[in-house]
Amino acid sequence: MTDQVFVRGLALHAYHGVMPHEAKVGQTFKLDLTLDIDLKPASRSDKLADTVGYDQVVDVASKSFCAKRYRLVEAAAGAVADAVLARFDKVSAVRVTIHKLHAPIAATFEDVGVTILRTRNG
Repeated sequence: MTDQVFVRGLALHAYHGVMPHEAKVGQTFKLDLTLDIDLKPASRSDKLADTVGYDQVVDVASKSFCAKRYRLVEAAAGAVADAVLARFDKVSAVRVTIHKLHAPIAATFEDVGVTILRTRNG
């Protein structure tokens, strides 16, 4: 499938990380979500019921990402992907990228994070 709905740069404050100060102070993460979905029905009907609403995607992702503290962003990404697939039957796959903007690394870097892909059948 080549049709997609996406949300990029969703900024969320959470307490994920291995370091003690990450659990205490937290930090801002940015999430990118790409949902594979057949948009043919929506493109023909012009009805929201035939797609997924961006606001609903943001709500599901935000709640699942911030619901608990994860040591690894890999686990947080998995929780978001699972929540999206559970909530939206029309979505066949979801790609979640988490950018850890303030990773405790003794280096100058542009971006670090993880990307996971979860499919409904896998």
